Amino acid sequence: MARPRSTWSAILLPLSAHFLTLAMAQGELVWDMDQEPLTGHFDKAACPDYAQYAAIPHRPLSEGPLGLPYQRPDPRCRTFSSDAIERVIEDVTSRMKDPDLARLFENAFPSTTDTTVKFHTDGKDGSPKKKKKTTRASWGPDSLISDEGLWEGPQSFIITGDILAEWLRDSTNQLSPYQALAKKDPRISNLILGAINTQSEYVIESPYCNAFQPPPISGLPVSANGQDDAVHPAYEPSFVFECKYELDSVAHFLALASDFYEHTGSTDFLNARWYKALDSVLRVLQQQSQSTFDSETSQYVQNEYTFQRNTNTGTETLNLAGIGNPLNNGTGLVRSAFRPSDDATIFGFFIPANAMMAVELNRTAAFLKSTGVKSDSELARIVESWSQRITAGIWEHGVVNHRKYGDVFAYEVDGYGSALIMDDANYPSLLALPLMGFVTTQDATYQNTRRMLLEKASNPYYLEGREFRGIGGPHIGLQNAWPMSLLVQARTSDNDKEIMSCLDLVLKSSRLGLIHESVDVNWPISYTRSWFAWANGVFAMTILDLAKRKPYLIFTDAKSYEV
Repeated sequence: MARPRSTWSAILLPLSAHFLTLAMAQGELVWDMDQEPLTGHFDKAACPDYAQYAAIPHRPLSEGPLGLPYQRPDPRCRTFSSDAIERVIEDVTSRMKDPDLARLFENAFPSTTDTTVKFHTDGKDGSPKKKKKTTRASWGPDSLISDEGLWEGPQSFIITGDILAEWLRDSTNQLSPYQALAKKDPRISNLILGAINTQSEYVIESPYCNAFQPPPISGLPVSANGQDDAVHPAYEPSFVFECKYELDSVAHFLALASDFYEHTGSTDFLNARWYKALDSVLRVLQQQSQSTFDSETSQYVQNEYTFQRNTNTGTETLNLAGIGNPLNNGTGLVRSAFRPSDDATIFGFFIPANAMMAVELNRTAAFLKSTGVKSDSELARIVESWSQRITAGIWEHGVVNHRKYGDVFAYEVDGYGSALIMDDANYPSLLALPLMGFVTTQDATYQNTRRMLLEKASNPYYLEGREFRGIGGPHIGLQNAWPMSLLVQARTSDNDKEIMSCLDLVLKSSRLGLIHESVDVNWPISYTRSWFAWANGVFAMTILDLAKRKPYLIFTDAKSYEV
């Protein structure tokens, strides 16, 4: 599997987290251990392993009926701190109606900064370096000086939880709740700027890969993913943790910079390395928009990217000797070998990732135009043309007619007329199309699609059980839905009853005070991953969205709150 999944049953503890959580759910037992302050000479080695710490509830408990535990580590064990983050926690929780919901936000909003910033440097080593000028001739692999600025400036390594590796997608989404604070807090600005710089290095070196080892300047150890993979282009294992080509990964690289620009107005990330990373993205788009067969000769054309894994799980590898199913030419779409769930695509034109890429290319073009530099304007035109091409391809090939719902977005297509009707909880998804900015929630095709996705009869991965429901996916199985899907459902709804129903399900499935990756729809105390910062970030974004859009649902008053 792409990411080993930690469950309560896999962690050895003095008291099984399973029985502990079960007892809490039945009101019979409370973990009788306050967070004792670390005393005496402080050594970071005294900090507990958060993978184990997150699997046990800690006092003080919330005052609501669920009695949710306080899961933040001791301040001296947190990986990053910001007064601005603490102010948001106070501002929001002090106004919330539900003490349990307030506790969940208190734990979830700072989850990334508390636990996952495994390396950060502001790039200042006491010996100021002369700033180098960024030189650009034209777009292409040789348009920039090869190693100018390598690992210079701020750098940030953000893991997603229980694995010492950074996913481009996960880390971008984990930092999303703090983007609005970047203009208010220089430390947050520097953290996000460092994340952009680090992701630039990853994309330059291996643009087809999705997860990466710690930066070599961090001094952190590298780890193997335990898999037997044959991948082209070849990658360096000391640099790359896993190399599944997911189109949304490079789209998230673009999103991280666009979000930063939109919230701060800063283009400090526009250095030689970022431009070189953008070149890598454009080459991927060029190579992965090619069809399986030559349009003139009909001869097979080898794709630049192939992936084979020695596995007995079909979603963990590509068929046809690592190539994947054939794709037609002239669609305007870009292939994605894997989905954001790290599962292999069936039809390689994965519509949610194409939609996200189209949006992010357009946003990238916008800030490139803003610089007033001629070469940036020329590059913006190239980027914008890609956005227009992909957008046209989605509307032409990615929309199909459903016998019940009418025109809907397909999850995947191949350009030959085949389409896959489903959705997966992982972002980007069809349900999340408005959140990425591809359509509005009122768009007719989206509304048709949304109704289709939220019914068991039309979405095979819409799962319903005795105590939980939501969209899941093949990555975890046929009994586990993801709280993340309910949070996306809430953010794309204007119906108060629907929104609160989604929040209630998420809240009741989060008895450890944190958002899980997935939960069993019949037995929610059976879950995957107690430490999953991406999901916590999605919850935080949902609460902040409601605080601004529908404050009366969660606050004791109707006054809107915006970070």
